[in-house]
Amino acid sequence: MKPFEKIGLAGAAALALSLGAATAARADALSSPAMTPPLAADPDPASFDAGALGKIYLSGQLTGVGLWQDNSIPGDKDSRAGLSNAQLEIQKTDGVFQFYVQGGAYSLPSLGTPYIKADKLPDLTYKWVPLAYVKIQPSANFSIMAGKLPTLIGAEYTFTFQNMNIARGLLWNQEPAISRGVQANITNGPWAVSLSVNDGYYSNRFTTGSALVAYTVGKQDTVAFAGSVQFKKTAKTGFATPLVQNNGDIFNLIWTHTEGAWQVIPYLQYMHVSAKPSIGIPDSGSHWGAAVLAKYSFSPTFSLASRAEYIASSGGTNMLYGPGSRAWSLTLTPTWQLKTFFIRGEVSYTGLDKAAPGAGFGADGSKDSQTRAMVEAGVLF
Repeated sequence: MKPFEKIGLAGAAALALSLGAATAARADALSSPAMTPPLAADPDPASFDAGALGKIYLSGQLTGVGLWQDNSIPGDKDSRAGLSNAQLEIQKTDGVFQFYVQGGAYSLPSLGTPYIKADKLPDLTYKWVPLAYVKIQPSANFSIMAGKLPTLIGAEYTFTFQNMNIARGLLWNQEPAISRGVQANITNGPWAVSLSVNDGYYSNRFTTGSALVAYTVGKQDTVAFAGSVQFKKTAKTGFATPLVQNNGDIFNLIWTHTEGAWQVIPYLQYMHVSAKPSIGIPDSGSHWGAAVLAKYSFSPTFSLASRAEYIASSGGTNMLYGPGSRAWSLTLTPTWQLKTFFIRGEVSYTGLDKAAPGAGFGADGSKDSQTRAMVEAGVLF
């Protein structure tokens, strides 16, 4: 099936489910897919009785995006428009045996990178079912998951509708997004721990160990440490599997503070890759970054989100825009949501410093900045 046929079917299925959801039984809001405010999932999602399997929940997203930018990278365009999500989720959330499947079309806009439309990106990255896993939960405090899993790394999620901003940031560009593997989850009072063996940046080489340790300080604050290390280097590379990052170790320290109309998420990131000439990494390299994501709600329907970040690389291996390059960005995203419908705009600025010749923005890679404006609208059902 051709990409445009797949995306058409995905959009039609999403629209059909959104229109027909009112005929199904209703339930409480779902915790998956996870979402960071201000956008919120349908608080009354559809469900149906599947007999011996029990209650099955249905949800989805049908959203479109428009983009305008200057200094386009070769292969990109100054303006684009199309679907950002035409996805469906089906899941079972109770009992010892549970499961989650998310499928459809998606685009993954991120700062400082070309925009790839939703009819092409799935075939280049995580396919048309990007997330699918089974979950065994013998007790309230312990579970095991296996399949295509969301990463434990970073403070931003993968898909547009999950995040404060439409586009992901510069730090997200360095992180894994979806991995295949096995993950154990343990909770005990204020502590929550997840441990995983997986294939890192979707390499299909199960040589990565990841961990997330979160501590809830109080009603307003949570502190988390996330890390991912490589047990064995691999030469596997591809669009979703950058050679350098897939062979590196990455760590985050994340603080989430919620108070009244405010939510603020500062976080730090560090990554290091050792030299391995035999697989194509002739020299070592590192990067460190810092970001602050913030959201203020003016009313139950209107809010303003922002993101500021800085990232710097060192060493002889290219981890950014050339060895030793640096980058920073600012993003503002006003959002309006009424029930399941939303519309939001976004303006962002990305600046580069010490970019290698030809590695920057513009037709010849000589520009050191890019300004981008976006709009996204749709329904979360």
